[in-house]
Amino acid sequence: MPPLPSELAYVPFVSVEHMMGLVHHIGIETVLRELADEIEADFKRWELFDKTPRVASHSDVGVIELMPTSDGEMYGFKYVNGHPKNTKEGLQTVTAFGLLADVNSGYPKLLSEMTVLTALRTAATSAMVAKHLAPKGSTTMAMIGNGAQSEFQCLAFKAICGIDTVRLFDIDPAATAKAARNLTGHGLNVVSCKTGEESMEGAQIITTCTADKQYATILTDNMIGEGVHINAIGGDCPGKTELHRDILLRSDIFVEYPEQTWVEGEIQQLDEGHPITEMWQVITGQAKGRTSDKQITLFDSVGFAIEDFSALRYVSKAIEGTAYFTRLDMLADPDDPRDLFGMLERSKD
Repeated sequence: MPPLPSELAYVPFVSVEHMMGLVHHIGIETVLRELADEIEADFKRWELFDKTPRVASHSDVGVIELMPTSDGEMYGFKYVNGHPKNTKEGLQTVTAFGLLADVNSGYPKLLSEMTVLTALRTAATSAMVAKHLAPKGSTTMAMIGNGAQSEFQCLAFKAICGIDTVRLFDIDPAATAKAARNLTGHGLNVVSCKTGEESMEGAQIITTCTADKQYATILTDNMIGEGVHINAIGGDCPGKTELHRDILLRSDIFVEYPEQTWVEGEIQQLDEGHPITEMWQVITGQAKGRTSDKQITLFDSVGFAIEDFSALRYVSKAIEGTAYFTRLDMLADPDDPRDLFGMLERSKD
């Protein structure tokens, strides 16, 4: 009988089933608040991280990306795709998985699904940023694009920013009906709207989250009044935008990592000399966020690897002492580190 793997061979693996169980065990609004705190803590130490735009492989139908970063002690990466055509084929637009590793040894310390986790961390990041930029006392959010991300966004803004009303709109009424149904019983006043303009009535926060991989105009300039906060999360690759350029020219724009956002975000419509502010600087007090009641603030969010790092680290801690992971025999661990072949040979016995 071949020898059993040693303890060093095992890596905790969080499956989709585990992730869903963990979220229900903790409570989704608690998870969103705790994730937001973890992400904000890493924004405060932004300068410590290795930073690089994600490595993207584009095709006519979508994109596959790797998103790596490290704080010098732990290394993390996420594999993620974005294929808008998938929905019509009964597939998810976005799927993902990720890994945390110990920089000192290079050994993986966590392997996790990140399809559910990315939805959670994206929503937590949006609401964490809005806590700094949205008008104080905001109660109503317009949610334009009612796909897989929409309910997470609505619940995050409730849990972190205190909104009590969401006004939903999607060009597909079935998507709006789905989102409204899913949000029932979560303590929100849910209003289904027939047009984008209708969804903005009384909204202090506007979130756009659509999937088409093209230059699109989800928000036109005449739809945006003064004093609102726009959370634009649908644009995430070259040639994919949601906002009319004139809205950008009227807004104070806040981004995650400029080198990535200039390529993938709404600001790809502008000249690179246009002023933008990095969000970590607002959070650390090095730059100003909202400065007046009439100011339009825009978070041009494309998602960045540090947010995924924060989410993986959160999960790594959250699963301790629970049953929401499997010990995966993932690393070869021969008795003699130089004798990998000998371990292979002995496995025949």
